[in-house]
Amino acid sequence: MRILRTDEARFQSLPDYPFAPHYLDVEPGLRMHFVDEGPVAASPVVMLHGEPSWSYLYRHMIPLVASAGHRVLAPDLIGFGKSDKPASVTDYSYQRHINWLTHWLESLELTNITLVCQNWGSLLGLRLAAEKPHLFQRIIVGNGMLPTGETRIPPVFTMWKAFATHSPWFPVGRIVQLGTERALSRAELAAYEAPFPSPEYKAGARAFPKLVPISPDDPASEPNRAAWKVLEKWRKPFITCFSSGDPITRGGDRYMQRRIPGAYGQPHITLRGGHFLQEDSPEDFARIINDALKSVRAA
Repeated sequence: MRILRTDEARFQSLPDYPFAPHYLDVEPGLRMHFVDEGPVAASPVVMLHGEPSWSYLYRHMIPLVASAGHRVLAPDLIGFGKSDKPASVTDYSYQRHINWLTHWLESLELTNITLVCQNWGSLLGLRLAAEKPHLFQRIIVGNGMLPTGETRIPPVFTMWKAFATHSPWFPVGRIVQLGTERALSRAELAAYEAPFPSPEYKAGARAFPKLVPISPDDPASEPNRAAWKVLEKWRKPFITCFSSGDPITRGGDRYMQRRIPGAYGQPHITLRGGHFLQEDSPEDFARIINDALKSVRAA
């Protein structure tokens, strides 16, 4: 496996991203980057990004949650951000991403975790929570789902998958902008492009759409069905925080509210914004997290 590593100079002076870098090898020679802010002794809040973003997506939320007294960790998935990037699309699989994240989580000895996840962060995070339920205290999902290949795929996803697979042009910054209602600045668009100095660095981003299970016999479908059996008995807090303008995950919040016992009676909310609600409503999203943790302390 040929591994690419983005030069640190590409991440200098990014707007609103002052966080010190942290690194951990998730397998020999493969380095994962993560943000780690707030009191080390506090219960961790793990924020998982999706496609084709990186921890920069949470830049406005991290300080708000950390300043409320919580430890915030935001990893860059392998193939994204400051993490290493295997150079071939075939180097990536759903299970490999699960393995890498599991190694990161267990190496840091994280427990009592509040999971915050969106997009592919949900496909990975919900599986992870179901496979390691003793490590997680609550889950907050924004615009995400855990598919098993048994429900209809929205046409917009089919088009997105074809584009990611076949288009010679893959402009990460513009892709993020298409999923965001507010206009990103040139510097913000450049920050989303920073991890990818050339097309060969984008194999991980191109791979993700093909890894979504869209049929029951997909390699990830059976493990995801097993994860759902755990989630159907999940009684710890499960909060949905979807946006009003996401054509891909629309309705997923109500589906999870009906199916997961821990969602009953929780303060579910719909926020203004597109697919990347971290860009459109970061303060409100962060408030949901802080309120959930505050209610636990009060109890």
